[in-house]
Amino acid sequence: MGTLESYFNQNSGRLIHKWVHYFGIYERHFSRFQSKEIVMLEIGVSQGGSLQMWKHYFGSKVKIYGIDIDPKCKQFEEENVEIFIGSQSDRTFLRGIKAKIPAVDILIDDGGHTMKQQIVTFEELFDHIKEDGVYVCEDLHTSYLLKYGGGYRRRGSFIEYSKKFIDYINAWDANPRQLKVNHFTRSVDSLHFYNNMLVIEKRNMEKPYSLKKGHASFDDTEQKTRLKEMTDKLIYIINYLLRFAGLPNLK
Repeated sequence: MGTLESYFNQNSGRLIHKWVHYFGIYERHFSRFQSKEIVMLEIGVSQGGSLQMWKHYFGSKVKIYGIDIDPKCKQFEEENVEIFIGSQSDRTFLRGIKAKIPAVDILIDDGGHTMKQQIVTFEELFDHIKEDGVYVCEDLHTSYLLKYGGGYRRRGSFIEYSKKFIDYINAWDANPRQLKVNHFTRSVDSLHFYNNMLVIEKRNMEKPYSLKKGHASFDDTEQKTRLKEMTDKLIYIINYLLRFAGLPNLK
């Protein structure tokens, strides 16, 4: 059992409401920030319990900002904790937050969980995360629930929206006329999809390359023949046509 789960199980202070499997994920991605001077932004203050949990976990050097739509959450401000009241689906409000706070190391979206809220928050705040920071969007089960604007494979759900991130981080190898390398490609190291949660770890990225080291044990060089070159071109053309027909590739 990790530090965060132990704190949660022994908590007798302000209310904390979390899926239990989240704690292991937090430890996996957040442990490198412990006892360092970091900035954290949590959207969704609720009863204020998680703010105290983060202070305990990260230590006295952490500066925590919270966002909630409920004015009552302002009472949870204390040393190293500042609360902003407003809607996470309000782009003007979020842009104002960016102007008031420094770039953040960790952003957790545990707010209202509607599709609009999650997408607007990502679009407005992702670039305000430091180049080696972490973005977390929680409670992604709402992408499958109609009352939050979701539904299985429903266009506009956050799950469907975030699937394009997989293409973005692989854009180096795609046809640039179909998929271009963009800022996301250049700034994201990895995507971690868990049950109900997406974690994005940022890092300045360059185009991947491969190297060979050591001595070959046998000659594995593929001998290109005229016939094979023609065959490869034919397969390419067939796969190109099959793609538009929605059919599987030949290989």
